Amino acid sequence: MSVKQFNLPDPGEGLLEAEIVAWKVKVGDAVKVNDIIVEIETAKSLVELPVPYAGTVTALLVPEGETVPVGTPIISVDDGLGGDVAPVAAAPASTSDDDEVIEAGKLGGVAPGGRVAVLVGYGPRVTEAKRRPRKGQDAQVAAAAPVAQAPVAQPQVSAPPAPAPSTVVAELMTAQPASLLGAGGGKALAKPPVRKLAKDLGIDLSQVAGSGEGGIVSRADVEAHAAGISLATATGEGSTSAGSSTYVAPAFTATGEREVRIPIKGVRKMTAQAMVSSAFTAPHVTEFITVDVTRMMKLVDRLRADRDFKDVKVSPLLVVAKALIIASRRHPGINATWDEAAQEIVVKNYVNLGIAAATPRGLMVPNIKDADQMSLRQLADAMANLISTARDGKTQPAEMSGGSITITNVGVFGVDTGTPILNSGEAAILCFGTIRQMPWVVKGKIKARWVTQLGLSFDHRLVNGDLGSRFLADIAAILHDPGQALVWG
Repeated sequence: MSVKQFNLPDPGEGLLEAEIVAWKVKVGDAVKVNDIIVEIETAKSLVELPVPYAGTVTALLVPEGETVPVGTPIISVDDGLGGDVAPVAAAPASTSDDDEVIEAGKLGGVAPGGRVAVLVGYGPRVTEAKRRPRKGQDAQVAAAAPVAQAPVAQPQVSAPPAPAPSTVVAELMTAQPASLLGAGGGKALAKPPVRKLAKDLGIDLSQVAGSGEGGIVSRADVEAHAAGISLATATGEGSTSAGSSTYVAPAFTATGEREVRIPIKGVRKMTAQAMVSSAFTAPHVTEFITVDVTRMMKLVDRLRADRDFKDVKVSPLLVVAKALIIASRRHPGINATWDEAAQEIVVKNYVNLGIAAATPRGLMVPNIKDADQMSLRQLADAMANLISTARDGKTQPAEMSGGSITITNVGVFGVDTGTPILNSGEAAILCFGTIRQMPWVVKGKIKARWVTQLGLSFDHRLVNGDLGSRFLADIAAILHDPGQALVWG
């Protein structure tokens, strides 16, 4: 047997660590070269990793939810070619009461070199390289050691684990990654995204009642639990009377804690660092303008009916993006960056248009490369793909680097305007507010018109008030009368 270890690869973009979000394989699975084996989360994106070896998975070296540095071994694969065995997680040999001999290579069996095959995270680890023991490791080892004697298909625990954080306890109590202890004490199922949400909210899934078939804990169950509501009860499960309007008191954890602590990592950590750097490096100035966009709304309706835009979502944001691109051509100084090291202002002759997107993983700003070279239809396709990819958590680091100017659409939340913080390294960011009908004076008469507000924040080191004002006024002019784009475009 020849066991190879796959180390966490460098995801690029200067990132030094990643979190193991969800394993796609388990011990004993056969894998081929380039099979997806794990989903990791860096500070910028979710990434699926392929395995470079073919063979049988012998150990998952890092549990889900743990953040590890680049270069850390995360999985072991037996390629079946023979030869020396690389150091892998191991445990002392053990036998059952009747001294049953476990076949070599099976869970709990003796492997070449005197090692015993175990599930990673269960039982003591014996390797050639010594590692610093983790906090609470001894208690977890003592509780989990019996797993080394269990069959592969249904690993079980014969002794309860010692006190540990809820996510660790849940993983030690079952070898199925998606299984957790339900509110009723039995096993409830939860998919990795649901467990990730619970972890981000600081919720112990063992306290959440699943409303799905077979007690599956859904995203809605977690969100309801955070709000102090039980969907299982609300839908009639376990309730004494249907349609009861009895007040449900907020549910707290078993320890009675009224506060939760959420680790700052991943996208949230990166966003926080970028915002602090931007806010305290670039002197921000924000200007506002209120615009009658009735003609723009009529254009949006015509585009939606146009056969060339039949298969794509057309929204007012598309027209705003095009207006910003046209205005950037007229005022190239707005599309620039400050090079502190060289003491130069770098004016960009291209527009990498960033679209701020609120996702389950936090705020992300992927950008559309060379948006200024695209037709309106191409821009619509690119925006639809960008937003969909971001919401699915599949945005790659390269898609969030190199932006030149950004739009943040607060209007989707019913917000009129705001004072956005610049995306780090950019000179301006446009805030697009909600569009609502308001009384407006048109040729001396008051009429109901579609009106919105725009806010432009810019770096006053690069952009003075004159440039910022003219740029914002040009965007407003195009939104008020889209025909103006033909003159300036």
